[in-house]
Amino acid sequence: MPQKSTPRKSAAKPTKKSAQARKASAQKSTATEPQDQIPVVKSLQIKPGRRARVLSSELRYEGPLFRIYTEQVKEHAGKTLRRDIIRHNGSVVILPVDSSRSKRDPYIVLERQYRHAAGQFLYEVPAGKMEPGENRLRAAKRELREETGYTARKWTHLTRYFASPGFLGEWMQVFLAEDLIPGPSAPEDDESFEIQRVPLSELLRLIDRGQVQDGKTLVSVLSFARSLGKKR
Repeated sequence: MPQKSTPRKSAAKPTKKSAQARKASAQKSTATEPQDQIPVVKSLQIKPGRRARVLSSELRYEGPLFRIYTEQVKEHAGKTLRRDIIRHNGSVVILPVDSSRSKRDPYIVLERQYRHAAGQFLYEVPAGKMEPGENRLRAAKRELREETGYTARKWTHLTRYFASPGFLGEWMQVFLAEDLIPGPSAPEDDESFEIQRVPLSELLRLIDRGQVQDGKTLVSVLSFARSLGKKR
């Protein structure tokens, strides 16, 4: 009698669990491999590089504070991209420090001001826009006097930074103002402040708790606190 052939068993299909496990393993491998290839730079050399080539620039809006341009830019990777950029005359930031009571824990002069864009009151160091062609130090002295009434005998460049370089071309210079002299303030019509003096230690505590949310104030206060620590 002819022997009956035994039907061949088909290969078992992978279970749902094993397929998910392989997918997770592949994703993990993909996520970790590029990380291993990123070089570690122990001595970072800052290289700003050259400005990208602007192929066209179109003014879209012009107001009293800033202008908005749409630009076609050939960037360094070789791609031509559209960039919407806000141009501004520039701003100055002032960190007024009153160390007459204590040099280790001086008072910082702050403004409590309502910011409609943020929808809340923010605690900020004084700052203001520059007039076209105005010297930055002269602008800082003017803004401090107008907003707080203080003048200062000692002025120092503290740091500079770009507030939001993804779309804002403005960079901000921070000045340290010391040896303060009180006087009358003269804010502009659209400005309304509550001026306060806060010990540096208290301000740092509020920063640690995330309660100070204004960028220029964080940059200014933390830079000053670090420099104060280095002097001790």
